[in-house]
Amino acid sequence: MALKQLENFRDLATFLLRIKDVGLLVGDASTLLESVPANTFDCCVTSPPYWGLRDYGVPHQIGAEEKLDDYIEHLVEVLREVRRTLKDEGTLWLNLGDSYTSGNRKWRDADDKNPARGMDYRPPTPEGLKPKDLIGVPWKVAFALQADGWFLRSDIIWHKPNCQPESVKDRPTRCHEYLFLFSKAKFYYYDYESVLEPANGGGGLRNLRTVWSVNTEASPQAHFATFPVALIEPCIKAGSPKGGFVLDPFFGSGTVGAACLKLQRRALGIELNEEYAKVARRRLGEGLPLWQNVAP
Repeated sequence: MALKQLENFRDLATFLLRIKDVGLLVGDASTLLESVPANTFDCCVTSPPYWGLRDYGVPHQIGAEEKLDDYIEHLVEVLREVRRTLKDEGTLWLNLGDSYTSGNRKWRDADDKNPARGMDYRPPTPEGLKPKDLIGVPWKVAFALQADGWFLRSDIIWHKPNCQPESVKDRPTRCHEYLFLFSKAKFYYYDYESVLEPANGGGGLRNLRTVWSVNTEASPQAHFATFPVALIEPCIKAGSPKGGFVLDPFFGSGTVGAACLKLQRRALGIELNEEYAKVARRRLGEGLPLWQNVAP
C-alpha cells in the first residue's frame, strides 16, 4: 500500500488529534516535530541510531556522521524539539549504546548473526582519542542534553543476560547499555508505585533499582535486534498515566507502539526509513495510520 502524504502541516495537527492508539509519521523527526504543538506528549521513550555502528541506507541518517560532535549536535537538536512538545511534567527515557574507536578502519564485514553490522563506511577516530579507546558516547550525549536544559535524573544499566559474544581477549565482554531518565522540569510525572519491584524475600516490594536485566529480542520481521518490550514497559508505566500520549521519534520496528498498546497508552512514532515504517505497520496492524512527510 502506498504511503499517504502530508499535504500541509495543518493536516498533522488533525492527524494527532485522531490517533486513538498508535500513529506513525514517516520522515525527518526534526522537521516533523517542529509542527507538533507544544505540550502534546506525556513522555518520550526512544532509542536513536548509535554512532558509527549501523548503516541504515538512508540519506542524512543520524548515526552516520563523520564527526562525533555532529552526531551529538543532531541528537540534541531533535531532542530539543521533543522537550518542547512534552508537557511540563514530561520525561524522556533515552537508550544509547557505546562503541570503540575504529582505529581509522574504513569498513566492516557483516556476519551471519548480524547482517546489519556490515558497513561500507567507518567514522574516523574522534579528536583526542586513541585506537581501541572506549568512546563514552552515552555520557557525552547525556551531558550535552543536560547542558541544553534537560534535568538528568537517573542513569539505568540495561543488563543483557543473553548478550552477543565478543571475540576479544583484552577486555571483558560488554553486556550492558545505558538508559537515561531526563525530565523537562524540576518536578515531573513519575508513578513510582507502578514500577515497584519484589524485595529480597518476604513478599514485599521496594523502589525500582537502576540495574534492569532484560534479554534482547530478535525481530521476525527485520534483520536487527529490537528495543525489548520488557525494557520499555517500566518507562511507560512510570512516565505516563493510562490513556497518556507517548512519543518515539526513532520508531524503528515499532516496539514502543507495541508496548503502548499493551499498557493502554496512545503513541506516535516517527521513522525516517520507509522500510522500517512498513515493518512497524505489519507488526502493529495494517490499520495503523501511516503518513509520509512531503520532502521540502
